[in-house]
Amino acid sequence: MSPAAPTAAIRRLAALARHGDLSAYAHQIQRLGGCERPVRMEGHRLDVHAATGEIVREIADRDLPAGQLLIRCNNRRATRCASCAEIYRKDTFHLVTAGLSGGKGIDPSVTGHPRVFATFTAPSFGPVHNRPGGGRCRCGRLHPDDDPALGTPLDPDRYDYRAAVLWNAHAGALWGRFTTYLRQHLASRAGLSRSALRHCLTVSYAKVAEYQRRGAVHFHAVIRLDGPDGPRTPRRTGQRPNSSPTRSVRRPASPKHPAPSSTAARTPSASANSSTSVPSAPPTSPAPRSCPAAP
Repeated sequence: MSPAAPTAAIRRLAALARHGDLSAYAHQIQRLGGCERPVRMEGHRLDVHAATGEIVREIADRDLPAGQLLIRCNNRRATRCASCAEIYRKDTFHLVTAGLSGGKGIDPSVTGHPRVFATFTAPSFGPVHNRPGGGRCRCGRLHPDDDPALGTPLDPDRYDYRAAVLWNAHAGALWGRFTTYLRQHLASRAGLSRSALRHCLTVSYAKVAEYQRRGAVHFHAVIRLDGPDGPRTPRRTGQRPNSSPTRSVRRPASPKHPAPSSTAARTPSASANSSTSVPSAPPTSPAPRSCPAAP
């Protein structure tokens, strides 16, 4: 005896059969672009003319071929929706490419700006099964690439699961701490306070977080140094900023070079080549001295 079909599926098939012509249904599905998990919305929508208040269009779920308004899920994970994840991957590629070579509103002069590709990896929480250079694991086995044992601890009793969980839980905060210390270090190397650095330098970046096979989050980032006007600032001759993320030492202001006032600065967000304004206090001191060039 075959199992009974789900009640919900039967209702959808019956609703679809009532339309007779499947071309409209096919058109609605095609607009999803292959989305595997569309968001199903019920209700109605009104498009109203802003000036006259006239109803231009009304859409009700009962009038749609699928009986619902279907919207792409826009999930970034390929395991959830390969189609939406691929669109996101391609969009990210073009945004990062524009940040390196110009385009999409980014001036081509960014090709002369200092930039670096960096990977930030978690420390070891204990030895795991792996394929070092495609060779044998320290357990003595030659794991195939799809072996589910890859990334699992060699000794589960001694693996530091607590530290691994804490790392993943605080990975976002650690990245934020890195960007803070990066600016502090750049200011220290330039002989400026951090507020003065904002008049000379903008740190722009695009980063991607992903899981390693051992389950630990790590980051890939493209970091670019721009002038105070962002990507439109041409690079000065002889300028070689150092982007090493080390601890910085704050230098007190001297009478000769008073501390500058804080002004609106551009701070990059997690999106490629984007920035937001940082609120600032009203000016209370003279403008900063000229930005020094590295030797």
